[in-house]
Amino acid sequence: MADVVYINAEEGIKRVMNNVKLYYKLLGKFRTEANLKNLENFIVAQDWENAQGAAHSIKGLAANLSLTELFNQSLDLETQIKGRALKPGVLENYKICFNETLIAVEKLITQNA
Repeated sequence: MADVVYINAEEGIKRVMNNVKLYYKLLGKFRTEANLKNLENFIVAQDWENAQGAAHSIKGLAANLSLTELFNQSLDLETQIKGRALKPGVLENYKICFNETLIAVEKLITQNA
């Protein structure tokens, strides 16, 4: 997955009107507030309504911060949740993407501290 773009920081900074400090603050909030575990629990319990809400929230955060791959996978996951069934391996791949995104966020924050 070396060609996967997890963060487009330049685009993300543009989304916050070039306020670099705000962008990194929001990345820090993503790191602590995006809740994959709740999403996973809702899916396992087949609580589709709450799963959709959780996926939608993560998708929105990913879009606003230009977390490119997580946004793309969140879009797909949310669509599948709306259909009340997930394709095999989708949740596992999503968890990998989410964790890789967190690693990329942490690295970017550390590099720019």
